Amino acid sequence: MTILRATVVAASLATLLVGCSQTTDPVYIANDNIAPYKQATFDQYLAETEQWLIEHRHFVSDNQQKELDAVMPFEIVPSNPNGEGILLVHGLSDSPYSFVDMAPVLAEQGYLVRAILLPGHGSKPADLQLVELEDWNEIVEHHTQLLQNQVDKVWLGGFSTGTNLVTHYAASHSDDVEGLILVSTAYHPRDPMAKYTPYAKWFSDWVDQELESNHTRYSSFSMHGAATYYQSTKQVKSHIENKQVSLPTFMILSEADETIDSQYAVDAFQMNFTHPNSRALWFGETAYADTRITQYSMDLPKQQIFSGSHLSPLFSPENTVYNKNGEIRFCFEQQPETSATPCELSNNVWFGAYGLGDETAQRARLSWNPYFDETMDALLVFLAEN
Repeated sequence: MTILRATVVAASLATLLVGCSQTTDPVYIANDNIAPYKQATFDQYLAETEQWLIEHRHFVSDNQQKELDAVMPFEIVPSNPNGEGILLVHGLSDSPYSFVDMAPVLAEQGYLVRAILLPGHGSKPADLQLVELEDWNEIVEHHTQLLQNQVDKVWLGGFSTGTNLVTHYAASHSDDVEGLILVSTAYHPRDPMAKYTPYAKWFSDWVDQELESNHTRYSSFSMHGAATYYQSTKQVKSHIENKQVSLPTFMILSEADETIDSQYAVDAFQMNFTHPNSRALWFGETAYADTRITQYSMDLPKQQIFSGSHLSPLFSPENTVYNKNGEIRFCFEQQPETSATPCELSNNVWFGAYGLGDETAQRARLSWNPYFDETMDALLVFLAEN
């Protein structure tokens, strides 16, 4: 397909999806700048980021402190340091809240854990129009180097888009990084139309506009943000395709992931991630001959779970926001007409990836990991062995 044809297709798609993107709603109008992120110390970064968010965030509730606590970068200093640190990088439209359950478990084992806020995030979705891939690469590089000043060994961890960024840095600076922790590895998008987003952004600002009510992440989806994510896939593929990644890597994937191509990621793990101590957890029904891959079935009818999702590996069943009866439930748009109780309030909902499951049942996106304890145990063993 020629660039011209791709541009026409992308423009048509954008028009069909969102129509005219003119708006006077301040949530869809970007701030004048993004938050600074190259401070000399992590403490200074925290202080200046908090002040910037207080001044620039579009708050979605009356509880501003709760919202700040969710989206702020953070550090957990271990009581008994082991000399190693882990830098965690969230995904597109997300926030450091992605690691609210994983980080304390890692810190309990002696790791100095830091989670950063990617530029364009934490404030309002329109701010993703201000960032370029260079901003995301630079913040990962800067804060990796800051962490290296505090510990003897540095691990890089990421969720979704964050996996692309940390893999890119590690592949370029393999002597500076001990290994990788990759959750819902986003090397290749599931949607084949994603490749057109760099063109579509010239015709529309939004893939989707939703009411902003989730205090942990954006609900609306920026076209420029999507295009920048796609650029990160091209960047990371330049490292992994036809090359070997020799660093020890821990990868977590959902077979039914509705956002990224998990099959591409697991194939890359088997072919390109060559360290014998690398490990992958596969939440799905396919079994692999590679002994480094551990499979967990997500056909769990007793728990009313029919599959994993892009989001589900991150959170504990005890997470008060995202567990089965948590504050936020991602109900499918299409629900049975016979449902007497709305999905958001029902006790008879089945959980899995968007678009899957029995259409005669009420369905919502799985947002917690029924194997969270097993996941963390496996991760800690992996870290200890390397």
